[in-house]
Amino acid sequence: MTVCLGIESTAHTFAAAIVTSKNKILSDVRANYTTDKGGIIPHEAAKHHKNVYKKIISKAIEDAKIKSSDINLIAYSRGPGLSPSLHVGLNAVKELADDLSIPITGVNHSISHLTVAKLFFDVKNPIYVYVSGPNTQILSLEGNRFRVLGECLSIGLGNALDKFARAIELGFPGGPKIEQLALNGKYVELPYVVKGMDLELSGIITKATDLYKKGISKEDLCYSLQETMFAMLTEVSERALAHTQKNELVLVGGVAANKRLCSMLDIMCRERDSKFYAVPLKYSGDQAVQIAFQGLLQFKAGNTIAKEKLDIDPMWRTDQVEIDFL
Repeated sequence: MTVCLGIESTAHTFAAAIVTSKNKILSDVRANYTTDKGGIIPHEAAKHHKNVYKKIISKAIEDAKIKSSDINLIAYSRGPGLSPSLHVGLNAVKELADDLSIPITGVNHSISHLTVAKLFFDVKNPIYVYVSGPNTQILSLEGNRFRVLGECLSIGLGNALDKFARAIELGFPGGPKIEQLALNGKYVELPYVVKGMDLELSGIITKATDLYKKGISKEDLCYSLQETMFAMLTEVSERALAHTQKNELVLVGGVAANKRLCSMLDIMCRERDSKFYAVPLKYSGDQAVQIAFQGLLQFKAGNTIAKEKLDIDPMWRTDQVEIDFL
């Protein structure tokens, strides 16, 4: 049995988890960088990670009720992400490599958001709707790569929500606070921009911010932002199902925690006699379980990195990864 220690450090979360090749989660420990005002500040997030990483890794081993010598694989987030945060994870892995002398594999964080669905659901060949901070993509595994069928052109949906949250001083992360305020809002018209299979969200945020300055309530704007942006995403998701003739859709990424988005996609799928899955709330955002799980898949396929070649790739796109482990 392979016991994998996964390490996540792409953005605001430093996390460590231990998962076995029998798909058993032995531990899952996280520490999140947050702010009361403004968004994520990369060097501050990295400073946070440096302060907690040893404690988080030790706690993951302790919670798993194993010894460090029982671990026989390390998987880490190689990219994409914020360079300062990624470097903290990389340095932690280098320290562990010196101590443990075991195989290491570098994981594409975005791909791990997709593959972790297989830890929870018996999905065959779905359309993936990947919605996190910087990422908003509609993906389908075709051949040996995840093909991007559609995406946001300028700003990801999660970052768009965070940007508006900063504008109305909600702090970071803004998505959960916007979802809560939206419960008491009513609709205000905002730009709806779908270009083929792609979405454009920057103009919506500009318009919503202008309306806020003119006195429109936070509640109404939060509600309207969600309804408009989620409707756009649902439209292109349905088009992807129709184009590929698939009948499964999986929502992954941090924004999968949003109940309204889940509801809209679920209704669309039921109307098409398709199955809708959302990665469980606990594992929809950034965490290390997904890193460990994908690390196990990669290790089984012989995908490892020599200690002297350990690195990061902050701009590593989802469609650049050759999929030889599914």
